[in-house]
Amino acid sequence: MKKPLIKQKLTITVDAELVPAAKRYARARGVSLSSLIEQSLRELAGEGAPSFSARWRGKFRAAERKDDPRYAALAKKYLQ
Repeated sequence: MKKPLIKQKLTITVDAELVPAAKRYARARGVSLSSLIEQSLRELAGEGAPSFSARWRGKFRAAERKDDPRYAALAKKYLQ
């Protein structure tokens, strides 16, 4: 079960020329500026990013090693 989201107000200071452009960018994507900033912070903090193993899963093929029982055991455990 997910815990309920509790929002907290945050005051930031940015270049005055950036604000209108950021608002246009958010509006063009159909989101609020707050949502845009929140998503950017989540990405920077690594939330929602796939784990190392998830990024690499399925990227490798098993090597051909028919006569190596240790390799066969490891391949069975990790590659299937």
